[in-house]
Amino acid sequence: MNQAEVSQLMSKLRIRVNPRHKNLKQPDGPQGRLNKLRKTVNALFKYERLELNYTLADETRGYAERLISEAIRHGDTHKPTMEMADYWIEEKQLIHKLFKVLVPRFNDYKTSYTMLYRAPKAYPDIVFPRSVLELRGNPFPAILPQRSDQRNFIHNVLLDEAKKAYRAEKYEEITKSLEEQREE
Repeated sequence: MNQAEVSQLMSKLRIRVNPRHKNLKQPDGPQGRLNKLRKTVNALFKYERLELNYTLADETRGYAERLISEAIRHGDTHKPTMEMADYWIEEKQLIHKLFKVLVPRFNDYKTSYTMLYRAPKAYPDIVFPRSVLELRGNPFPAILPQRSDQRNFIHNVLLDEAKKAYRAEKYEEITKSLEEQREE
């Protein structure tokens, strides 16, 4: 089997996934850990933005990315993909949202489907690092402000030209005063 065929076996995620899972302590053991991850993946697809503990958000992000990439790759007619979506998404109307809303939204994306931001700490209340996990293209206002290129706004163009004219005038005055000093 050559390299081209191997790469077609599994879709590549657009985020770095740690090979070892995070230690999410649960009284129910490994099954409790999976139940907690299922609930957060479900909530992420439902609300599209969550504020979580950083380790839980990072772990959830990998499962959400994998679920979205498999849904994009195989669609809703692929039985293993539907079984995976049925396992990870507890509310069945969100399976419809995954295939009819999120897959068309993320179909042409070249980057990851989720964003993970570190949230500021509210000292002394929160001991664990907090984060915000969101799906890209959600209807909420952006967490980070959009930096638009404001150079070409008319007032900035006029101010730049006024600065250039002022500097040119000052340079002429400086050269005239230097020439007068040389002549004396």
